[in-house]
Amino acid sequence: MANSDRSVYAPWLKDDLPKNVQIGENSLLSGQHAFRRFFTQQEVGLSIGHHCTMDGVQFAIGESGQVQIGDNCYFTNVILLCELEIRIGSYVMIGWNTTIGDSDFHPIDPAQRILDAKACSPLLKNTVRPLFKKTPVVIGNDVWIGPNATILKGVNIGTGSFIEPGSLITHDIPPYSRVMGNPARIIGSSQS
Repeated sequence: MANSDRSVYAPWLKDDLPKNVQIGENSLLSGQHAFRRFFTQQEVGLSIGHHCTMDGVQFAIGESGQVQIGDNCYFTNVILLCELEIRIGSYVMIGWNTTIGDSDFHPIDPAQRILDAKACSPLLKNTVRPLFKKTPVVIGNDVWIGPNATILKGVNIGTGSFIEPGSLITHDIPPYSRVMGNPARIIGSSQS
């Protein structure tokens, strides 16, 4: 690979990783923005298993956030927005432009949102942000998630499930389910 191409591909080497990232044997991270919004202060803020490819994945992890990814996973151009916890099993494939978030990232109440906007302003650096709801996301083993899916806070996706492209997941998905839609609904079994 030519040196000029490196800035586009930007493979992360173990020496380049933040200190609180653990990556398994034969796993690859690539992409310029992988750690642009990586602020976790957890001892292990990101754990990636063996034989994984994280191609263009953005790990937007807040100070208290923690992401765990199993073995033999393949994600491409995925955004993981984590303020609390995202756990993803082994043998999971996630298609491009999928977003997974474990919180609302802002208060729901309009008055609290105004206070939050002020607290996020660079002019008011020392202002404390109001609290907002955070609930872990858990994705089981052997799950396939199509491109452009969105998975919201508090969702558990059962083992062996198949999430059709463009689905909006707002509630738990039982194991071996096939789902699609906005909001997603079960359309069958992933074992058929």
